[in-house]
Amino acid sequence: MEVIDLAWWQLGLAALMVVALAICSHLVRLGVEKSLLIAAVRTVVQLSLIGLVLEALFATTALHWVALMALAMLLIAGREVTRRQKRRLTGGWGFGIGTLSMFLSSFAVTILTLTVIIGPDPWYTPQYAIPLLGMMLGNTMTGVAISLDRLTETAWQQRAAIEGRLMLGQTWQQAITDIRRDAMRSGMIPTINAMAAAGVVSLPGMMTGQILAGSSPALAVKYQILVMLTITVGVGFGTLAGVTLASRRLFDGRERLRMDRLV
Repeated sequence: MEVIDLAWWQLGLAALMVVALAICSHLVRLGVEKSLLIAAVRTVVQLSLIGLVLEALFATTALHWVALMALAMLLIAGREVTRRQKRRLTGGWGFGIGTLSMFLSSFAVTILTLTVIIGPDPWYTPQYAIPLLGMMLGNTMTGVAISLDRLTETAWQQRAAIEGRLMLGQTWQQAITDIRRDAMRSGMIPTINAMAAAGVVSLPGMMTGQILAGSSPALAVKYQILVMLTITVGVGFGTLAGVTLASRRLFDGRERLRMDRLV
């Protein structure tokens, strides 16, 4: 099946619908029209630029360029994790823990998927490596950001209770175990819900894109199943790593709660 090309004027029609939405939001005084228009402009600019970058990257198929692109994606994702936290660890620890958690989970799962399951030649072929890593990082970023935000905010609110448990002789792990568990659960719930609703409530983005690009639905389903399973693994391990490292940072070597490490 031939893929229907889209002209820029056709994308302009879609943009007009966003403008119409912004006008309606202004009329009913929602106060989101400015953010909506800025987000739309950023979407167009960022995706246009990344399209040019990927065109050049796909033409070279060099490992060092793929690695540089992956590193840039990781650092940007780490910055977004930090920005989404109401209370974050001081001294760059919020950025460092979030970035390390995503690196350990997303990169490990992506490389394993490329080398063992999909098996392109070479394994770092940009056509497979960059989209898979992008989806992995995007979802892991959300899970890690939610879990770290839940951890730090709840620890701040319940600091008196945590200190009371410490005075009763509990270790730092025992004093914060319920908060850690709730934080991890919060980070994983969106991914679990997405898996539960896939194919029943919604058609996931990758599957829809492949079908629109002309792939058979059966092949698109296989890739979507693979992606959703690997994303879940990445989000799960990223959330576990992030919450574990961040919760330890909330206590010093003498197992005292250090709220001064939050800003």
